[in-house]
Amino acid sequence: MTTSATPTHCPYCALQCGMNLTPVPGGGVEVSERVDFPVNRGALCGKGRTAPVLLSSRLRLTSPLVRNAGVLEPASWDEALARITEGLSRTRTEHGPDACGVFGGGGLTNEKAYALGKFARVVLGTSQIDYNGRFCMSSAAAAGIRAFGLDRGLPFPLEDIPRTGCVILVGSNLAETMPPALRYLTELKANGGTLIVIDPRRTRTAEQADLHLAPRPGTDLALALGLLHLVVAEGRTDEAYIRERTSGWEEARAAAMAHWPEYVERITGVSVPRLREAVRLFCAPKDAMVLTARGPEQQSKGTDTVGAWINLCLATGRSGRPLSGYGCLTGQGNGQGGREHGQKADQLPGYRKLTDPAARRHVAEVWGVDPDSLPGPGRSAYELLDAMGTEIRSLLLMGSNPVVSAPRAAHIEQRLKSLDFLAVADVVLSETAALADVVLPVTQWAEETGTTTNLEGRVLLRRRAVTPPDGVRSDLHVLHELAARLGVEKGFPTDPEEVFDELRRASAGGPADYSGITYRRLAEGDGVFWPCPAPGGAGGSEGSEGSEGSEGSEGSEGSEGSEGSEGDSPVRDRSVQDCSVQGRPPADRTAEDRPTEECTGDRVHPGTPRLFLDRFATEDGRARFVAVSHRAAAEEPDDEYPVLLTTGRVVAQYQSGAQTRRVDELNAAAPGPFVEMHPRLAERLGAADGDPVAVVSRRGRAVAPARITPTIRPDTVFMPFHWPGEGRANNLTNPALDPTSRMPEFKTCAVRVETVT
Repeated sequence: MTTSATPTHCPYCALQCGMNLTPVPGGGVEVSERVDFPVNRGALCGKGRTAPVLLSSRLRLTSPLVRNAGVLEPASWDEALARITEGLSRTRTEHGPDACGVFGGGGLTNEKAYALGKFARVVLGTSQIDYNGRFCMSSAAAAGIRAFGLDRGLPFPLEDIPRTGCVILVGSNLAETMPPALRYLTELKANGGTLIVIDPRRTRTAEQADLHLAPRPGTDLALALGLLHLVVAEGRTDEAYIRERTSGWEEARAAAMAHWPEYVERITGVSVPRLREAVRLFCAPKDAMVLTARGPEQQSKGTDTVGAWINLCLATGRSGRPLSGYGCLTGQGNGQGGREHGQKADQLPGYRKLTDPAARRHVAEVWGVDPDSLPGPGRSAYELLDAMGTEIRSLLLMGSNPVVSAPRAAHIEQRLKSLDFLAVADVVLSETAALADVVLPVTQWAEETGTTTNLEGRVLLRRRAVTPPDGVRSDLHVLHELAARLGVEKGFPTDPEEVFDELRRASAGGPADYSGITYRRLAEGDGVFWPCPAPGGAGGSEGSEGSEGSEGSEGSEGSEGSEGSEGDSPVRDRSVQDCSVQGRPPADRTAEDRPTEECTGDRVHPGTPRLFLDRFATEDGRARFVAVSHRAAAEEPDDEYPVLLTTGRVVAQYQSGAQTRRVDELNAAAPGPFVEMHPRLAERLGAADGDPVAVVSRRGRAVAPARITPTIRPDTVFMPFHWPGEGRANNLTNPALDPTSRMPEFKTCAVRVETVT
């Protein structure tokens, strides 16, 4: 254990806020501000401030557990690993490799996500791997690839947000989900910019807005199309931009013009004057942005919904210009990096497609295997979980808690119980771990070194600050030991820097190229934005250095349907590889954006804070409009289920709550679930504030106290999804999947609400 402050990053959301950790006499760790880190500039939310509480041995796992006679009991590491080896081997022998499933998490470091994907495909030989990030950002990722040829949540740094003229924030309660980021919106307003928030609830974030639109849940697609209709009708399109930098406009324009304002008002409940006001505010300034989060994305039409918001940006000439464009607010701690390096069902490291022969050859060469030995794409997250006990007979799960976080959660809990064998590696005994045959206690954020990639695409180095308890091992150690016991003795190092160096080589030339990033660069600065190719375009340059660069158990984000199954990005495209991406169009360039001499020859690439300023990552360099039309949610209200349910988070808890529910201070602030409802609905039910009410859908039932407020639509109730037990909100949610991203429809389903005596 070091005795001085260790600069590192928070284990929770995708901001990856900087912090310093200092051991204190007598044990424990003190968190202090890291004001020099540009993302949060020292600010931390309650979750980040209290994160070291979970380092205590009394709150977490410190010994492997194995199930004997139905009871989990402490065991040695050797016995636990032997049990897992036996369980996976038996399944492969009796049912074939695809009967073994692997499920990862968006909180795993880049090194762990990379090693997990490699383990599944090289050691187990299974195609059946996906991760909980599928439940978070997959629709935005698919829409971004379809339109731009590349998915990076924010194609610009957060620092650009206060400098734009208008932000439309769609389906994000930033004030509660990532509080330190709220300052970017308050600074936007202080600089004279305007904020439009779209949310069926008047949240803490919506209270900051100049204009708040409260559409009916599940109608964000119609809303975006209605705004685009008005942009066209009022002559606010940027025809020169459309002509020079896009394709597909005529078809997209025709689709939008079928969504006239009065029709959109009937669908969404947002009045025509407010639609017109939103268009006026968005189009008035030179620069503007649209930022989406889980609201429009967690829908069975999430990819098309995000695509409609991208179309709005393209039609007004916003994307690929300074201080403008579309961005996704990635949610989980490594939600960005976690979807880039191989733990997704259809993906190889570097955001390569598993179906691309060139990508398979490149990665197979790095791994030292035959390309033909690599399995093809597998099931998406929900489909994998739903197949447990039938097609999937054994499961290795790391860094996820689907008993709480998956849609139709009671059903998924039963599927987990039906497995022949379940092994879980986690920090705590989560609700999912409690069902396992073997549980492995693994290190957490402050006890290990590794990289994460935040919502800006900024690759960061989390440093080890404390020694883990005796009996605890890293996930990399687990994969190393299992690989050896299953017959693959090389290729799974336990040193994270060694794993990262291999990741760099595997990602070289891919859309998410990390080959020019080293631990040394990350340690010397504030992170490096990908893509960052190595000098000469190849990975493995250990001596790289440059001026710019120096997980937790919880989370909630195909068959071959996948993020980006339409419009795959090229394996190598100069729009994201060449240094010219650093430059703005000549009239708009500033000193900070001009290519530097470091971009030439064998000099170190500085990273790419801003994408698409010269061209998009498509084969012709043009952004692609996609013609989309409104369609209803998979489940609409009827006489039996007349109310809409939407779900989300509260400020003091995080995702499935497996970690935050163990912190007394956070539980005091948010002790349990609730059902938020409008006074008119409460009056019809005869419910008072605090009365227990039951919310019932076609899939299940949840009971929690009523929280009565006029800040929600009268036809809608809201429940946070952090808790298990009778208040488990995901008992109710609909697993209807987006056809492209395979995202379940968490954000809207039909329910009825009943009083409980």
